[in-house]
Amino acid sequence: MTSALRNLAEKVWLWRQRRSQFDNLRLRKWFRQKQRIDVGLYSYGCFDQWRMPGPLIIGRYCSIANTVRSAPINHPFEALTTHPVLYEARFGVVPRDIAYDDPQVIEDDVWIGHNAIILPSCRRVGRGSIIGAGAIVTRDVAPYTIVAGNPARVLRQRFEPALIEAIEASRWWELDPPALARLAAEDDSVLHHPTVANIEARFAKVRH
Repeated sequence: MTSALRNLAEKVWLWRQRRSQFDNLRLRKWFRQKQRIDVGLYSYGCFDQWRMPGPLIIGRYCSIANTVRSAPINHPFEALTTHPVLYEARFGVVPRDIAYDDPQVIEDDVWIGHNAIILPSCRRVGRGSIIGAGAIVTRDVAPYTIVAGNPARVLRQRFEPALIEAIEASRWWELDPPALARLAAEDDSVLHHPTVANIEARFAKVRH
């Protein structure tokens, strides 16, 4: 098989795999091994090595619009030139591509709106945070924080500190959808209107 046919076959395979991206383990294995992009279960919108290249780690239950872009590295502005001639071997200047081992990290349950851009100066987006549509993220985003704008700034926290502590202690993102469905069947307020009391009561039963 020629290189062009292999590339076409791979594109078709990826297109098919993305149709079940929420829990597709084969798709996750390919991105982890081929692109250094590690995606947790039930996250979606991030299986595109051109928009969101590796090294990148994404947690579980992340909702990422299909126009989001992230950049784990920047052009070397301290070098003689910012052109990739200095870090991509295909130009014949350096013997091999320069590999970067410091991944960007997007933790669990992050929602990133359309056309948001996460720049290399942002290394971590905290669990439960929200990045508004069109935001340009230039620094780390704290957990459970809502940011928007250019450059992105903090609008507010999603929850009060005591509720954040209870949510963190629940570790709900480690559950699968059937387990969450059982919680909803017992008392859907714990999912749709969480409080310290209902989280502590319901998740105590889940853990024991």
